[in-house]
Amino acid sequence: MGDVLSQSEIDNLLAALSSGEIDASEIPDSGEKQIKNYDFNRPAKLSKEHLRTLEIIFEHYGRLLSTSLPAYLRKNVQIEVISAEATIYQEFTNSLTNPVLLGIVDFAPLSGNIIIEMAEKLGYTIVDRMLGGLGAPLEKAREFSEIELAIIEKIFTVCVNLLTEPWANVVKLEARLQRIETNSQFAQIISPSETSAIVTMNMRIGNVEGMINVCLPYDVIEPVIDKLNTKYWYSTIKDMDKTASRALVEVAIAKARIPVKAELGRSTISVQDFINIQKGDIIKLNTRVNDELCVYVGNIRKFFALPGTAEESYAVKISRVINEEE
Repeated sequence: MGDVLSQSEIDNLLAALSSGEIDASEIPDSGEKQIKNYDFNRPAKLSKEHLRTLEIIFEHYGRLLSTSLPAYLRKNVQIEVISAEATIYQEFTNSLTNPVLLGIVDFAPLSGNIIIEMAEKLGYTIVDRMLGGLGAPLEKAREFSEIELAIIEKIFTVCVNLLTEPWANVVKLEARLQRIETNSQFAQIISPSETSAIVTMNMRIGNVEGMINVCLPYDVIEPVIDKLNTKYWYSTIKDMDKTASRALVEVAIAKARIPVKAELGRSTISVQDFINIQKGDIIKLNTRVNDELCVYVGNIRKFFALPGTAEESYAVKISRVINEEE
């Protein structure tokens, strides 16, 4: 390795190159070349850009989980993506302990399965919350019963269904939960030496924290690996059809149910009169028979209308729309 130049020596060298005193082509090459080690047992199939894109996808996925799971668990749920790294499948399985919760997911239309691993204390907390408890995990781990696994499977199914939206820019997923395994030996879905991407997320249910690891074998995501780069990702987001998005919002709003009421009139009576009111008594309103009625949408006065009937029901006929100025 050559001597390290000071800042003044670097400035002088740059000045000499700029003035032409030194020709860059005449500077001898030291012959030293940077050598980077390459492990043939663990080929670098997944670049940092691929892993960064997976982080973006699962950050979106974490937000969906945070808004959807509280409806089932009746508890605040927070999800944070910790890391995304490439490793061989054997290292992932060696890090698992028994009992463990492994969701084997069919990643259709891509061929093959992925694995969602959930910390066992999260599983105990989910069961406790679903059965009306406070959500406290067990002090000592034990095997899950068949009933507990059936409850956890429902939450896993919700989690798997939420994968569709975050992956929409890459592939139109039809993911499906195949089964849940509690022993890592029964989750050998690929060769132990196969490269996989492991996305680690931290899940907090109330005061209980635990890790969720998503194992994505390279063979599964290889057909869409070119789309797992930030340039493609942001370009697809930018080119989204805004008109289609607006149409979806309009359809959703059009189906919303809102209360509408027509006010016949108003009156004020004393409490004594109200207590003594009898069938057949008449309450005088502040409107006449031919006056227009006010129609409210929610709590907003929006229309004027005339009273009438439609078949066997009371009805009103809209006569005019109330402008904001009115």
